[in-house]
Amino acid sequence: MSADPILLTPGPLTTSVRTKQAMLHDWGSWDADFNAITARVRDSLVRIVHGEATHECVPLQGSGTFAVEAAIGTLVPRDGHVLVPLNGAYCQRIAKICKILGRRLSTIEYGEDQQVRAADIAQRLLEDASISHVALVHCETSTGILNPLQEIAQVVARHGKGLIVDAMSTFGALEIDARTTPFDALIAASGKCLEGVPGMGFVLARRAVLEQREGVSHSLAMDLYDQWVYMMRTTQWRYTPPTHVVAALDAALEQYFDQGGLAARGAAYAENCRVLIAGLNRIGLRVFLPSEIQAPIIVTVHAPDDPRYQFKRFYDAVKARGYILYPGKLTTVETFRVGCMGQLGASGIGGAVDAIDAVLVDMGIQTRHPERQRA
Repeated sequence: MSADPILLTPGPLTTSVRTKQAMLHDWGSWDADFNAITARVRDSLVRIVHGEATHECVPLQGSGTFAVEAAIGTLVPRDGHVLVPLNGAYCQRIAKICKILGRRLSTIEYGEDQQVRAADIAQRLLEDASISHVALVHCETSTGILNPLQEIAQVVARHGKGLIVDAMSTFGALEIDARTTPFDALIAASGKCLEGVPGMGFVLARRAVLEQREGVSHSLAMDLYDQWVYMMRTTQWRYTPPTHVVAALDAALEQYFDQGGLAARGAAYAENCRVLIAGLNRIGLRVFLPSEIQAPIIVTVHAPDDPRYQFKRFYDAVKARGYILYPGKLTTVETFRVGCMGQLGASGIGGAVDAIDAVLVDMGIQTRHPERQRA
């Protein structure tokens, strides 16, 4: 096992040695060699969704949330009206962005264990013709729930509205095809399923829409139209780019395609998820979501119902065994989360389950097996 613990989180992820090595070189931000890397990365990202004929990749410095805010601020006109279905923390974040940016907002609320329903979107669009855009989180990583993007995209398109997709934790692992899934913008980041490092978000924006958004953005730094036009004219970023992050993503994308692209990455994560849930069931821990709505990205797990369980103590002990978990993000029940992404080492997910099992035994925590109880 690496000297560093394995990150079982929704990002940052444990990266390959080759990706880490790509950051050992310094790049001039206006240098032609670095600009070629940027162009290659942009082309590769569009290719993953088969959007070459229709979409442009606009990268942005910062985390994925920066890119979400930039997409809403640039692509939704200031008099636009955004419908946001809510079934987790990241949908709530989009709603907050809309409020802060002064975009009119409507919501549809669901439980944290309920998928967004395309029929509900259709009904709301019928009831309120002023809605101009729907903003959807594809995989709500506060729980791991997968929302039905294809069905919702078709509904939004039939009503002639724009769709903005937060695909932060699905892009590159789950199929999204711009030729059959209409969207105005799809947003993701370098440190997720592509297994780069954090520091760069990007928006795959419909070219015909982007061309009409000059002067819409609330911000100079986060103006996707201005960023795109400048890149097209000069091949450069407007402001100092995250050079090492871009170089690492370039290396990660080379590995991604060499290893079989989306089909292979998605299959690997699905297998990780299967092994994880089977292992958790074996040691008596319950997962939060039913399998039919569980994305193979991150799994939310009910905390043991035992007074000796304390997340901080549990977390530290699992970390000492080589794995970093993620705290729960639910408001109603205590949980923790285990990611299925990244370079998980020789022992893989099975090693993480064994570590969780051993720590629970050491803590004297009962799950469903009486023989596991310690005095």
